[in-house]
Amino acid sequence: MEQKSNAFLEQESIGILMRKYSVPCIISLVVAALYNIVDQIFIANADYLGSYGNAANTVVFPLTVVALAIAVMIGDGACAFVSISLGQGNKENAHRSIGNAIVLCLGDKLPQRSFLS
Repeated sequence: MEQKSNAFLEQESIGILMRKYSVPCIISLVVAALYNIVDQIFIANADYLGSYGNAANTVVFPLTVVALAIAVMIGDGACAFVSISLGQGNKENAHRSIGNAIVLCLGDKLPQRSFLS
């Protein structure tokens, strides 16, 4: 199996690389925004939801965006650290950072005690 060369990442200018790799990101953000708009339209047309459904969606959507931002922050940070560690030949730090990223992502799934009870 032939491996692809990533030499173009060293040779291309930063502006060209940013334009090349930012377009898919922008498209995904536009699709997510359009999904929210269409979701609001369908919720508003439902007889049993109406304005309460739109209010609930309006409250939950920013929380979803924050959760996505945290997940991307952990994933991209771990990916960058793994790349740097592997480039330095330090495989133990790379493995440890992957484990830490998994624990961070699963940490919010664990049962938590409420302060109100």
